[in-house]
Order: sequence, then C-alpha cells, then structure tokens
Amino acid sequence: QVQLVESGGDSVQTGGSLTLSCAASGSTYGIYCMTWFRQAPGKEREGVAIIYTGSGGTAYTDSVKGRFTISRDKAKNTLYLQMNSLKPEDTAMYYCAATKFSSGGSWLNPGRYNYWGQGTQVTVSS
Repeated sequence: QVQLVESGGDSVQTGGSLTLSCAASGSTYGIYCMTWFRQAPGKEREGVAIIYTGSGGTAYTDSVKGRFTISRDKAKNTLYLQMNSLKPEDTAMYYCAATKFSSGGSWLNPGRYNYWGQGTQVTVSS
C-alpha cells in the first residue's frame, strides 16, 4: 500500500502563491505517475497536473498552464505543486493521487488512480 499525505493548503488573495506538498510512504516502489486533482463544491474532481516518475515528463490542464508547476523530490518521496497567480476559480480541495499502472486511459480520469491522499484546502479570495 501507498500512503499519501497532502499539506500546504491555505487561504490567499487573488494573485498570491502557494506550494502544496504530498508526502508518499509505504510501498512506493513502482509508482508510474503522480497527479494533482482538485474538487470545488458541487463540481467534479478534475486533473490539474501530472508527473511521470520515470521520465519526469509533466502535463497540465489548460486552466493552470503557465501558473502551476508540478515537481517531485525523489529522495524525500514528496510531490509538489507550486501555484502562482492564483485566481478565485482555483479555490478547491486539492488531492494527490498515484498509480503503479501505465495503462488506464487519460491521466485526467480519477478512476485511473488507486492511491489518494485526504486533501488540502486552497481558498483564493478576490
């Protein structure tokens, strides 16, 4: 099993920055990719950014491109999400997710991931 624990959520004003962290522990060997999702009240969970642990390749959903950066510290087994130029529409609970499988469809599909953290709240006020 893999345990994921997010931290770093906070309340900030529009234009502010935050860095989220996701500490992974347990049987982390073989994780194929790690992804940040977010879910706002009344909305579906949406993929924000992914990093592939082997290649280090990344991808972002269009609404955060140029503002968010996903990264990973292998030695610390920690995933990060640097968020700049935050907007009110970024307000959501942010989750990190991981899978050891390379197949399963789009990285944006929450069903692809079998390990999830408990979430950390980000609130952006105007």
